[in-house]
Amino acid sequence: MTNFATENNKEQKNRIMNTIKLNNGVEMPIIGYGVFQVSPNEAERCVSDALSVGYRMVDTAQAYGNEEGVGEAIKKSGLDRHDIFLVDKIWIANYGYERAKASIDESLRKLQTDYIDLMLLHQPYGDRYGAWRALEEAYKLGKVRAIGVSNFYPDHFIDFAHNNEITPAVNQIETHVFQQQQISRKYMDELGIAHMAWGPLAEGKNGFFTNPVLTAIGKKYGKTAAQVALRYLTQRNVIIIPKSTHKERMQQNLDIFDFTLSPEDMDAILKLDTGKNLIMPSHHDPEITKMFMG
Repeated sequence: MTNFATENNKEQKNRIMNTIKLNNGVEMPIIGYGVFQVSPNEAERCVSDALSVGYRMVDTAQAYGNEEGVGEAIKKSGLDRHDIFLVDKIWIANYGYERAKASIDESLRKLQTDYIDLMLLHQPYGDRYGAWRALEEAYKLGKVRAIGVSNFYPDHFIDFAHNNEITPAVNQIETHVFQQQQISRKYMDELGIAHMAWGPLAEGKNGFFTNPVLTAIGKKYGKTAAQVALRYLTQRNVIIIPKSTHKERMQQNLDIFDFTLSPEDMDAILKLDTGKNLIMPSHHDPEITKMFMG
């Protein structure tokens, strides 16, 4: 069995010290490895590779169908479970108190762990209030260390914060240089909800990897456009989970803490924001709602 803990060098260990303190005091890494669209057959290898190069947070979901692979990789890594921050999400089909409660236990079984560090409601539809009660209960029982939401718009999470016992600790939403979620961020900051990005590389859309602003800034620091874009988000205290199935790219995505973007750089990248989703249409779009209901 490979013990990644002894293989990591000092620089890699320092990277995992970059954390965000959630509203319940839990410290969460600001960068992790996401397994969206990673097949169940590839999940174990990909997560193993990610852990080997220094990632200490893994983001999965019930809907991804790869929880078992994630759990196997963590089990075989040789790392202490407490050194890995595990994020999972409850899918809509498991909403409602009883279903959500059962699904949390099922996720724990698949992941081969006694607790999940952060568990989110994946979408703002269905009986999310019943599902949230199950999450609040799981939190009090120690099955999860923090609870939050995903793809919630300001009206969703403001309502949640005012009508539930526990305010969400995190909102995971589409966020990248072309959609910086400035309006949502304003209200998340007011409520103490941490901003977590899915799709921080914009899935390569809109000429992301060759964007002239990002590449020009990258030349100053000897970094790629992707590294500049990821660094920009972390400097704004946005939690990121870039995904790649290639070990070399995983390493590159993690290698963003040895430089700091100047205020001028930050301002130039801020101007790339269109304020519109690029990957997933608005969750207020009736056609998107119909799709999820199907």
